[in-house]
Amino acid sequence: MALLANFSIDSSSVSSDSNTEHKTGRKGWTNPDMEPVPVHLRTWTTWNYVAYWFCDAFTPVQWELASTMIAVGLSWKQCLLVILFGQVIMGAAILATGTIGARLHIAFPVIARVSFGFWFSYFAVVCRVFASFFWFGIQTYIGSECTYQMLKALVGPAFLRIPNHLPESAGITTTGMLSFLLFWLIELPFFFVSPTKIRHLFVVKTVVVPITCLGMLIWAAVRVPPHISLSRGSLRGASPTPWAVVSALNSAIGCWSPMAVNMPDFTRYAKNEKAQYIQIVVFPLSITLITICGIVVASTTEFLYGEVIWDPLLVIDRWDSRPASFFAALSFALAVLGTNIAANSVSAANDMTVLWPRYINIRRGQVVCGVVSAWALCPWKILSSAPGFLTMLSSYSIFMAPMSSIMVVDYFIVRKCKVDISSMYEPDGRYKYWNGINWRAVVAFIVGFIPTIPGLVGRLDPSLSIGGTSHIFDFGWLYAYIVAAVAYCLLSAVFPPYSSFVTDESP
Repeated sequence: MALLANFSIDSSSVSSDSNTEHKTGRKGWTNPDMEPVPVHLRTWTTWNYVAYWFCDAFTPVQWELASTMIAVGLSWKQCLLVILFGQVIMGAAILATGTIGARLHIAFPVIARVSFGFWFSYFAVVCRVFASFFWFGIQTYIGSECTYQMLKALVGPAFLRIPNHLPESAGITTTGMLSFLLFWLIELPFFFVSPTKIRHLFVVKTVVVPITCLGMLIWAAVRVPPHISLSRGSLRGASPTPWAVVSALNSAIGCWSPMAVNMPDFTRYAKNEKAQYIQIVVFPLSITLITICGIVVASTTEFLYGEVIWDPLLVIDRWDSRPASFFAALSFALAVLGTNIAANSVSAANDMTVLWPRYINIRRGQVVCGVVSAWALCPWKILSSAPGFLTMLSSYSIFMAPMSSIMVVDYFIVRKCKVDISSMYEPDGRYKYWNGINWRAVVAFIVGFIPTIPGLVGRLDPSLSIGGTSHIFDFGWLYAYIVAAVAYCLLSAVFPPYSSFVTDESP
């Protein structure tokens, strides 16, 4: 019997039937980590999703979110409005894909086979793995900067006197490499923690890190009251162009675009579908709160140190109190650790289980991600010598947006929430389409992605004259998400993929 997934599906029957199928006929194409999550492992509650997003949001990267917007002329008030509006949009996109995972209890790489076709889904998976690998390495380097501040506070001036034995071409110093190694070793044990239990790390971070951020906010407000620092400093803004505002909105949205693709990796563990609905509220709220901390503290540093310092670790570096510096840096290290595990290593591991199901499970996938991202990619060299590459990496949102929207409209509109779970694990099953490729998804992806290319090229090489087409990139995520969704719906209406549809009469 086909397994039907709709609004009234009995989730326990999905789990038991899929496990039977795994034992009897599709062993080469799946493993236990790819199967629908059994009922006893669906342990994530509403509180866990609150903790998850506060865990992801409260990091040094999000602290600095408003900095680029201030640089193009937005005032701090405009920044907050743009960020809040952008995160509401992204929160809706995350909730949409997350609901699919919460209903089916299946990870993104398997769900993608329904929309893209069994074999073309691997393209989407590889794109997500690529983003996870590089961002894991970069976040690990940011974590090493936290470790550096901890060692400096713990050891004192003696740590700064450690001689540098690495050449300038290495892109990192001896103390920097030591900090990097220590933070990576701290991350290592968490690779072996099951996603069903890693939620406890999110809870701890949700308590510790916001307290630190609040402490820095109070410190800043006491030293220089916000009504002075924000009204008289350089964060008042100028007169941004409309395109600058649109670009800022796109930046606020785009930095979370991978999570709008693979949120099912986490909502699959939800106790029930309603448990993850809180994301639409807690996601924009958490991002906005950390942004407020960043704006107030940055405005204060202009009065205290004569320059606007957006990086919270550089603010900590200016403090005279070694205990305060140590515990603040420790909190931010915990922040980076939680985000790196949640958004990068677990996501990469879920994707790799599909690429090599016989050999890779979630634990092994996290180890592969941790080793390759940290040591093979050398993130310190990327950050020190390849600003153009980082621009391209930060533009991955134009790849992620069409993937997310195609999956959403395919499940909710085209298929009306009815899918055959068993066929998701069969290359010759219902989702084979044409040689494993759903050409509708291919065309929709191209229509959503290609027009943003000129703007991306212009960002990488400002000397090139791209003309007005560069503005499409300014709202690239919104363009790619909406256009790909509309194109896919139209193509599916004109050329319905009848053979992939599930009906009440399906065998």
